[in-house]
Amino acid sequence: MKSIKLKEMKIGKFSLKYPIIQGGMGIGISLGNLAGSVAREGGVGVISMVDIGYEEKDFYTNTIEANKRAFRKELQKAREIAKGSGIIAVNIMRAINNFEEYVKVAAEEKIDAIIVGAGLPINLPELVKGSDVMIAPIVSSARALRLIITKWKNSYQRLPDFIVVEGPRAGGHLGFSKEEVEDEQFSIQNITKQVFEYLKSNESIIGKIPFFSAGGINSPEDVNEIISLGADGVQAATPFILTNECDASDGYKKVIQQSTKDDLRIMKSPVGLIGRAVNTPFLQKISLGRIAPTRCIDCIQACNPKTTIYCITEALINAVRGDYENGLFFCGANAGNGKEIKSVKEVIEELVSKLK
Repeated sequence: MKSIKLKEMKIGKFSLKYPIIQGGMGIGISLGNLAGSVAREGGVGVISMVDIGYEEKDFYTNTIEANKRAFRKELQKAREIAKGSGIIAVNIMRAINNFEEYVKVAAEEKIDAIIVGAGLPINLPELVKGSDVMIAPIVSSARALRLIITKWKNSYQRLPDFIVVEGPRAGGHLGFSKEEVEDEQFSIQNITKQVFEYLKSNESIIGKIPFFSAGGINSPEDVNEIISLGADGVQAATPFILTNECDASDGYKKVIQQSTKDDLRIMKSPVGLIGRAVNTPFLQKISLGRIAPTRCIDCIQACNPKTTIYCITEALINAVRGDYENGLFFCGANAGNGKEIKSVKEVIEELVSKLK
């Protein structure tokens, strides 16, 4: 493996000290404190937009406004912590209802970047027209990336400012079938090579677009390998759960910390995708039958409250509060494996420690 030099990276008008994106984790796992702390160290800190207003008093009666209000609070917190360093981004799932409205409020608040996954953000350039916010899709293949770039270039004369390429070993929602998750041809290493080849072969037409690979990356060896295959950097999520600055409860962190690979399971989500999570009593209950929602805030496009197997919002809120019995605890394929809780600074420095 060739030696990779650690150097400052430019994305748009921003400079990154470290080629690290902290993955967006919702509900309530990556908010202003974690995102601001990652940006302060010179990385990309990411606030998760999904039902960010879950602690607001009117969340269940005025959901959209509660989410907007909470987002503004968390963005302000992140900016105060970052003090102008790094990049502060927001992750907005394409699969949520009112996607367009949330993108527009993020742009109005002059967030540095909007990252979109859980569906192809075909019309994203139109939604941020008139702002200078950076936009980035999350894709799971070179084919999906080609589709987005072609559409954005032809319809909007716009290209991604950067790209996140996510493999099947990620936590949370996955853009793969259950069979593909176990198939080596869909490994993040292979996808990284394919994306690099596609971007390189089209560089004369589309220019240089930096991309970050994600999915089960939690060691300096992983980072070095992925960058040696052509990626400009990596996105990591689970390692940042095990930090002092993570916005989740201590109970949530403890569940992730104590999990091993054997504790994880591929499960169905009302979002319409499969996901990877800790095999808690909640997952065991839904494997036996439906848990009907007690209320609905109409959050997911693909979810019908009359037939859904469970309410994902309720399960994720239970998790962020540390409710092991009733929570859905998303986690990357390498799990926590008893790693100690560290600072964001220590996690980042460890991840890049093999870069020269």
